[in-house]
Parts: sequence; structure tokens; C-alpha cells
Amino acid sequence: MAAIHPGSTIPTVDTDNTVDDPTRRAPLVTGGLDFAGVTENVARVATTRPDLLWWSGFLVLSAMAMGFFTFIGYLFVTGVGIWGNNQPIAWGFPIINFVFWVGIGHAGTLISAILFLFRQNWRTSINRFAEAMTIFAVVCAGIFPAIHVGRPWLAFWLFPYPNQMAMWPQFRSPLLWDVFAVSTYASVSLLFWYTGMVPDLATLRDKAKSRIGQIFYSFFALGWTGSARHWHRFEKAYLLLAALCTPLVLSVHSVVSFDFAVAQLPGWHTTVFPPYFVAGAIYGGFAMVLTLAIPCREWLGLKHIITMRHIVNCAKVMLGTGMIVMYAYSIEFFVAWYSGHHFEQFVFRNRPLGNYTVGFWTMVFCNCIGPQVLWIKKCRENLWWIMFAAMCVNIGMWFVRFVITVTSLSRDFLPGSWAQFHPTWVDICMFACSFGLFGSLFFLFLKFLPVIAISEVKTVMPEAHASHHGGDHADAGKEDA
Repeated sequence: MAAIHPGSTIPTVDTDNTVDDPTRRAPLVTGGLDFAGVTENVARVATTRPDLLWWSGFLVLSAMAMGFFTFIGYLFVTGVGIWGNNQPIAWGFPIINFVFWVGIGHAGTLISAILFLFRQNWRTSINRFAEAMTIFAVVCAGIFPAIHVGRPWLAFWLFPYPNQMAMWPQFRSPLLWDVFAVSTYASVSLLFWYTGMVPDLATLRDKAKSRIGQIFYSFFALGWTGSARHWHRFEKAYLLLAALCTPLVLSVHSVVSFDFAVAQLPGWHTTVFPPYFVAGAIYGGFAMVLTLAIPCREWLGLKHIITMRHIVNCAKVMLGTGMIVMYAYSIEFFVAWYSGHHFEQFVFRNRPLGNYTVGFWTMVFCNCIGPQVLWIKKCRENLWWIMFAAMCVNIGMWFVRFVITVTSLSRDFLPGSWAQFHPTWVDICMFACSFGLFGSLFFLFLKFLPVIAISEVKTVMPEAHASHHGGDHADAGKEDA
């Protein structure tokens, strides 16, 4: 496949931990697994009956998802007054949650597309469920702005089409840019995800035990036979889609940041928002990848395919993007001070010292202080500390959006128009239940689709390289720097 770095080979050792010797990296597949072993381990997850733990988790998450749609129905019948939104805080939980979920979806495309183009072989074991996470997060994200408009049954007015009222969308509005950016991101990510699964769906077709499973996988495998012609076309299509997805990683959240940056409101009107939002999205996205990968590798018995090397690399990326986010925080305060603009200075004094001080300092601790434990190697190789850092970031990235949205809107230019935002029980329940929608979709993915990119994992194993001799893993050579 195109993911192979020419001439590269990867050593295999008996441990699942990282290697202290810097000249020999930890293997990407451990436990002595060969090609057949990787296929059996991944196919077993999708072809066996779900266990009690899967059913328990799926039923709970499905109930939460049903609650989410029930609240949406209640909203349609009653109106947006059931939220805590007011004037001037017309943007409340719906937009906060929208930006939060869009950010979570960034890590999947980064892992799949950008790391693929840079030939980073360690992505192969985690890219599949990271891509799935992207799709499900964008599904959750797209719902919130749709219901925030108040009359979602007229959402088709957002698209330019000839009509009897001669009414066209306002293309100078960044809110309209969101419609096209997020819909493009969702469609391209879905196509990229599905294209990469085609060879693995054919594998599940051959492994399926039930007639329904065989029909299902055969339909979506598109007649894949593994011939040289099929592989040639697959690699070309996958490479082109990866190149198409790469600019989306930078553009989508930049467009989302324009919702704030092009406004004249103090605390929003800043040029640091596009890179700040992109770095924050990757930061939060990798935190969610770790939050999902660590339990899944234990539960599904995939520790030899999703190894500690994958977990540690994700933690390092999260740590690096976290430092960029911390720098962006400091730049915001510096620019407010340096500008000499008293409205801007008041907003940034109000964030740590005003009515929303709890949200601000929660954001600072979760995004700036908690993840710093990953600088310590022992913590970076301990799953409990990694989960602690990832959960801190998950919480902190939501509070980032809360602080940006609410504190600036609640204290604008005229003190006479100031107001407080208090989320209602409907706000809180809708946000909590959105995790049920995300989780139930993810559980269905775990059970019925290949959670690991089988064909891509095989390309980074020693057996895939010409220098491999007779299964002698120890002498398979060293991976290219």
C-alpha cells in the first residue's frame, strides 16, 4: 500500500512497553502476531456476538440518545425560551456545544490524512476509530446550530437556490460559511473513512458467519477481490482523498473561528483565533482519541495492535498542541494589554475576576496545568496518568468555548445591556445526552465495522518488507528515522 515507507522495517520485541534504547523504537505490532493473527484479532470483534458489557453500554447510551431527540422535540413544540439564552447572550449552550463537537472531530482527519501524507506509520492502528470519531462528532455538532436557529424546518433557506421570494443567503456572514465548511468536512471525511474500509470490509465478508453479515459486507465491499488492479486504484483514490482532506483540517475550524473573529465584540475581534482554534481542536481531538483508545484496547483485546507506542505518541502530540494553546491564551491577554483599548482590557480582567471566574480557572487548570504531567516519562507511559490528562483536556476544551462565548457577550460596550447567563436544566440535559448519541454510534461501529485498519497495519509489520527473513523478528532491522 501507499502507506509503506520504502525500505523501512520495524523491529519486534516481546514487551508491550516503550523501549529505552533510542536507537530501537518500540514495535507497532507486538505479541508475535503475524498477518493471520492481526486479521483474526480484528475480525473477531466484528464477527462474534456482542457480550453483556456491550449490550449494557449500548442500551444506556441509546437511552441517552433518545432523551436527546426527546428534548429536541420539546424544543420544537415549546420554543427556544426553554434555554437560558437571553439578550445579549443569544449564543449559549448550542453554539458552545457546536464548536466543542466540531473540535473533537479534527483529530481523526489529522491522523488519517496528514500523518498518512507524512508517512507516519504509527497512525495505522488508531486511524480507523479516529475517523469514526470524526464522523460521529460532526453529526452531533451539526444538530446544535440547526436547532439554534429557532425554525429548523426552514434551514434549507441557508442554501442558495432559485425561489419565488428572490431571497438569497448572506454570503458575507461567517455563519453561512460554517454551513458549507462543516458540510464539506463531513462529506469528505465520510468518503475518506469509507474508502479506507473497503479492503477490510471484504475481509469481514469472508469471515462473516451469518448470511445477513455476508450480504451486508459484500454490498459495501464493492466486489473487492484484492487483485493488483483493485489495489492500484484503491491506493490512488486514498492518496487523493488524503490530499483533499488535509486543507480541511486547517480550514474548517478557521472558518468556525471567523464566527467570533470578524465580530466587533471585545474579546472576539482578534486575529489569533484561527490558529488558536485549530490547535485547540487538535488538542481536544487527540484527548478524545486517547479517551476512547485506552479502554477499547483493553476491552476488545487489541493491546498487541494498539500498543503503548501509539498511546505515547498521541500523548506527545496532545502535549505539543497544548503548549500552542497555552501560548494563545497568553497572547490574548498580552494583546488586550498592549492595545490600550479599555473595552478589551475590561473583558480580559473580567474573565479571571468576574462572574464567570469558576469557568475561567477550570479552563486554565484543565488545559494548562493538568496535562503538564505528560512531561514526566513515567507518567507518559502510565495509562492512568494519560487518562487523567486526556479527561482534563476534554473538560477544559468545553470550558474554553464557554468562556469565549459567554463572558464576551455578557459584558459588551454598554453596562445597561449587561446580563447573566444561567443554563437551564434543558441546556444541561441536552449537552449530556449528546454524548449518548455520540457513544451509541461509536458502539455500533465497534460491533459491526473493522475497528482497526487491517490492511494498513499489515504494511508496517516486518513481514511486509523484503528484508524480512523467515519470521526472524529480532533481526528485521530498524525503522527509518
